[in-house]
Amino acid sequence: MVLPTPNPLSRSGHTKKSDPGDALVLANILRTDMHAHRPLPADTDLARAIAVLARAQQDATWNRQQIANQLRSLLREYYPAALDAIATWTNGLCRPEARELLKLAPTPAQAVRLTCVQLRSALKRAGRSRGIEAEADRLREVFRDEYASQPRLVEDALGKQALALLRQLEAACLAADELTEAVEESFLQHPDAEVIVSFPGLGVHLGARVLAEVGDDRERFADARGLKAYAGSAPVTRASGKKHHVGRRMVKNDRLNHAGYLWAFSALRSSPGADAHYRRRREQGDWHAAAQRHLFNRMIGQLYHCLQKGELFDEHVAFPTKMAAAA
Repeated sequence: MVLPTPNPLSRSGHTKKSDPGDALVLANILRTDMHAHRPLPADTDLARAIAVLARAQQDATWNRQQIANQLRSLLREYYPAALDAIATWTNGLCRPEARELLKLAPTPAQAVRLTCVQLRSALKRAGRSRGIEAEADRLREVFRDEYASQPRLVEDALGKQALALLRQLEAACLAADELTEAVEESFLQHPDAEVIVSFPGLGVHLGARVLAEVGDDRERFADARGLKAYAGSAPVTRASGKKHHVGRRMVKNDRLNHAGYLWAFSALRSSPGADAHYRRRREQGDWHAAAQRHLFNRMIGQLYHCLQKGELFDEHVAFPTKMAAAA
């Protein structure tokens, strides 16, 4: 007699999910193999509060930009004059002047009727204090230029939709600004803030994001390699038989990796050693992103050392070869 071997996969889809069963499995894992798992980082309450605020501020910034992109796409359909009017302004639709002008004239027909007095008043309400006369004259010329237009009823409907998006954008801008102030206030109270902002390319806001993801538990990472792997800056090696591949790390802390990309990019202008390191990697054949990732990998290792020792960043120690050659 031959007994058929049961197929476990044939029964796996017929069983119901059991939360108590899952909890029992997790409890047994900790009971028998607790030594094989790392404990949660013992960060201070201030570091945890900074993490909450920094992540919320980053999410608010992304949300603000998403709404601004939606509003820009809508204005492109029926109101190109508004986009031309703010083309030279930094931050575009997120600026108070741009939002004030759109509230005053959400459609091209209303913008054409604006006078210089109304434009000057709108700029003053938005907080502008210099160059108001010249800017009002420029805006008036842009709004009265010839553009393709939608039918009047369609234009009015699109204007109402723009006002709805504008209200969302104003709320998002307010939330981002308030969280930015809260992040700055909390971060400057932390004892590691002085070390972090001493690094080129790291200011208060970007430094707060780095601290939020790294934490202040000195025992969290055994060495700098652990932090580099956590940040996704260190390459990962995959070897099997005769195959050997070294590539970028896909499993990482995405927030820390994003902050590191901005950090490395900003350091190029404020650190001669970082700029020389980046250019040397480009000359060796690295693409822009790979060269920046290599620079981030080096600088986050330096940050680990400085945080462990309580030392500030020193350009001559961080990049000794290039600095000596430049001297």
